[in-house]
Amino acid sequence: MGDLPFAIELAGQGVANGLMYSLVALGFVLIYKATDAINFAQGEFVMIAGIVIAALASDAYGFPLWLALFAGLVFMVLFNIGLERVVLRPLIGRPIVSIIMATIGLAAILRGFGPMVFGSAPRGLELPIPDSPVIFGPFFFSPIQLVGAGVSILFLLGFGWFFLKTRKGVAMRAVADSHQVSSAMGINVEKYFALAWVMAGVVAMLGGVLWGSMSGVDTQLALVGLKVFPVVILGGLDSIIGVIVGGIIIGLVEALASGFIDPYVGGGTKDFAPYVLMIIMLMIRPYGLFGRKLIERI
Repeated sequence: MGDLPFAIELAGQGVANGLMYSLVALGFVLIYKATDAINFAQGEFVMIAGIVIAALASDAYGFPLWLALFAGLVFMVLFNIGLERVVLRPLIGRPIVSIIMATIGLAAILRGFGPMVFGSAPRGLELPIPDSPVIFGPFFFSPIQLVGAGVSILFLLGFGWFFLKTRKGVAMRAVADSHQVSSAMGINVEKYFALAWVMAGVVAMLGGVLWGSMSGVDTQLALVGLKVFPVVILGGLDSIIGVIVGGIIIGLVEALASGFIDPYVGGGTKDFAPYVLMIIMLMIRPYGLFGRKLIERI
């Protein structure tokens, strides 16, 4: 019974972190829903957003925090619009692998671009949130975890409503099914392509702020993109509900592994346990818990 309160505390931490993973993973879903491709640069989007905001809010630039956040949001919107126009729009109608390879190359470029412009020194990103822990019964949270979980829930619900209840959301889903058919039906594929990338940029900005505030801002922040990959595979690449469930599961797995397995093996299991779960899911249900089951006849 002595381990039960500890397990409950870990579970609370895992759910909070899992919801923040879900917010970053939402960027994968947004791109996949519109382009049917995976954006392997989503982690670098989170990193570059965090670096820009932290740099602007530092003494070197002297921006007030609210202005740095606004400037970071504008930067990500303009950056993703430019990216879509210059790099990705010429790939509309091309094989999906072309978009995937473009995002892999973009990830490498961003890893060098951010530190080159703003410096590679780690920076803090201080939000006006108290440091004292928050306790709800057996649950123990840092305030940034609660804020991050709340923001994540708000945006996940908002984007879910957008895709299910609005004409633009339905059109984006149609574009993902087929660029050619959507264009023939009168849907402006280029417009929705751009909208998806802008929305992914906004999500990355939020992820950069929240995770940067928790762990600091440097090039390692891009690893958040890799850490949330099991989330989208587990939940389903095209499902917002799946992203929420997958994020919570991965957060719980990480937290429980760090508390009950790492002390006996010297650490490390919390880092690879989500990928073990991802591989198992790919073996038994490759489209995820809530993803669409696609059957191709050959």
